[in-house]
Amino acid sequence: MDPTFEAGDLSTLLALEATEDDRFVAQAAAYPWGRVYGGLVIAQAAAAAARTVDAAYFIHSLHAYFIRGGTSEEPIGYEVDRIRDGRSFCTRRVVARQSSGAILNLSASFQVHEEEAADVQSVSFPDDVPRPDELPDSPLSWSRILENKSVPLGDTRGRARNWIRVRERLGEDPMRHACGLAYASDDVLIDAAARCHPRCPAPDDEENHHHDLFMAASLDHAIWFHRPLRADEWILHDVEGQGLRGGRGLARAHLFDLDGRHVASVTQECLLRERRPG
Repeated sequence: MDPTFEAGDLSTLLALEATEDDRFVAQAAAYPWGRVYGGLVIAQAAAAAARTVDAAYFIHSLHAYFIRGGTSEEPIGYEVDRIRDGRSFCTRRVVARQSSGAILNLSASFQVHEEEAADVQSVSFPDDVPRPDELPDSPLSWSRILENKSVPLGDTRGRARNWIRVRERLGEDPMRHACGLAYASDDVLIDAAARCHPRCPAPDDEENHHHDLFMAASLDHAIWFHRPLRADEWILHDVEGQGLRGGRGLARAHLFDLDGRHVASVTQECLLRERRPG
């Protein structure tokens, strides 16, 4: 595998190579900040877990801990542990490794489709959000895989709203779209958490941003998949920072499709250390 591959094709990054039973290897990718993007490792780990599950089951949640930063200089190995195969649910544990050791530990749960009459959405699509075709591309976009359009928030603190989609068409495999959403889900949560800080620039301040103020990293990450979705169509990430304490910030996101359906929820704890002179 080519360690110099740049992030430009999600299908290539999700093309896992089986090396032995329940062991896979995947391409890493180079990113502007030096470390491998956490959303990539989550997406690949979820794809590895799905490779060991019958197609009748679909992922409904995942929970991940980032252990150390991954490098783009070598592939990533994924070890899947079949924790349980039940009639309704399957549980998998995945450890992502490089030569430095484990870089991610992920648990994922899969459920067979169940016919239930109740389909209740108690979370509402936010008012007065422009449609993505009414917004310019984000000036801070770092990814060729994702299109990202930031919703103006004025001086609102502790919030982030972004329309995000995968640029390439992902076909009809629901798991491919779940992995695409997982890839995108690590993009803006740190922004909302950082904007809780009293020294953080306002959301629409294009001259300054939190990267100048903080050394930031994702610590742990959880996704709940509520309804069918297409990651190659626009999804609104409506993110609220939950506060800061001890160098850690928490953010929670509700994700909506263009029809206003609540398709997923994401929660992340992140590390936010103020940069100090010297």
